[in-house]
Amino acid sequence: MSLAEAMEVCLRLPTRMLYQGKARKLFAVAENGAFGMLPNHIDFVTSLVPSVLILTLEDGREQIFGIDEGILVKQGHKVDIAIRRGAKGEDLDTLQESVRKNFIEVDEDERVARSALSRLEAGMVRRFADLQRPKP
Repeated sequence: MSLAEAMEVCLRLPTRMLYQGKARKLFAVAENGAFGMLPNHIDFVTSLVPSVLILTLEDGREQIFGIDEGILVKQGHKVDIAIRRGAKGEDLDTLQESVRKNFIEVDEDERVARSALSRLEAGMVRRFADLQRPKP
């Protein structure tokens, strides 16, 4: 494998691609602490925790993302990151607002879905109990 100046980074959500492009540096936080990565870093896999992920692009600009838990896979000059939830920000202030908005909306949707699932499960249990009762 040859030395590279940049690595291809793909940041994926379950429903869409949040970012795809080249980066010279990556900063992320794993379960065992924060780490940085350059294009010629050794291949590895790690789980990510909710944190800020920072990419230094080829032109020197930084792109920041608020991420939820996920998995990072580095192979060759390619980095694939799969996360449950994520938000892109221009700076930490806008990122904080974007994360708050996106994550709270998703949390509310999940709460509604869990409530509907609980009602469905309770209905099924009642119906099974009715089937178990002896018929007169």
